[in-house]
Amino acid sequence: MKPTTLIQTLARLALSVAQALNSLQPVAALLARLYVAQVFFLSGLTKIRDWDITLALFMDEYKVPLLPPALAAVMGTAGELVLPVLLVLGLGGRFAALGLSVVNVVAVLSLAEIAPAALQQHVFWGALLAGIAIYGPGRFSVDHWLVRRWGSVK
Repeated sequence: MKPTTLIQTLARLALSVAQALNSLQPVAALLARLYVAQVFFLSGLTKIRDWDITLALFMDEYKVPLLPPALAAVMGTAGELVLPVLLVLGLGGRFAALGLSVVNVVAVLSLAEIAPAALQQHVFWGALLAGIAIYGPGRFSVDHWLVRRWGSVK
């Protein structure tokens, strides 16, 4: 086989692999949205399940900068309950991803000590949220449907 033919064959193979992976992007975006949304939504449900304990944690354990503990508890819990729903729907998907990124960063900053495994989880969630914020929520989202229905956003 000639070197040129080998290079052409490898290039066609690389193009086929890239096309196959590109076709998986909408599913990957949806799975990332579902996974991250579940993590934050379940955390929000835990907080509202026992509000007295949540307030105590925000007063004693979580040191949220610049906010009074009660306000930080309300804002954090609201963010963990509302933003994941938007993320799952892909409605304001980039906004929801950025909002949850703020919740994620504040969660890490408010703990005096965080276990390395917990920090790694937060970094992973942050990376997924960054991907959604940068690339958008994908084809399987209300945002995508709205753009197709009413035209591109400029």
